[in-house]
Amino acid sequence: MVIVIAKVSVKPECKQELLTLAKTVIAATNAEEGCISYILLDNSYDPGSCMFVEEWASLDALRTHAASAHIAEWRKQSKDLLSAKTIVTVYQGEQVSL
Repeated sequence: MVIVIAKVSVKPECKQELLTLAKTVIAATNAEEGCISYILLDNSYDPGSCMFVEEWASLDALRTHAASAHIAEWRKQSKDLLSAKTIVTVYQGEQVSL
C-alpha cells in the first residue's frame, strides 16, 4: 500500500473556491483503478491550509494517477488559488493486525 500526504497552501480568500473545485478531482480519482481512498481535509485552524490524504494499491497506480488528465486539469485550475507549492510526501506501508 502507498500512502500520500499532500499539504496544500491556499490563499485564504480562495479556500472555499478550492474546496469546491476539488470535488470534481476527488470524484474522478476515487473512481481510478488502484485508488483505495482519496480525501481532502480542511484545516479549520489555518485558513491557508488543507491536505490530501491518499491510499493507493501500488506505486504504479499512483504514477498513473499523477499522469491522468483530471490531475492535469486540477493543477491548471487550482494554480492561481495556491500560495505556495504543494508539499507531497509518499510512504510505503503495509496492513498489519495488532
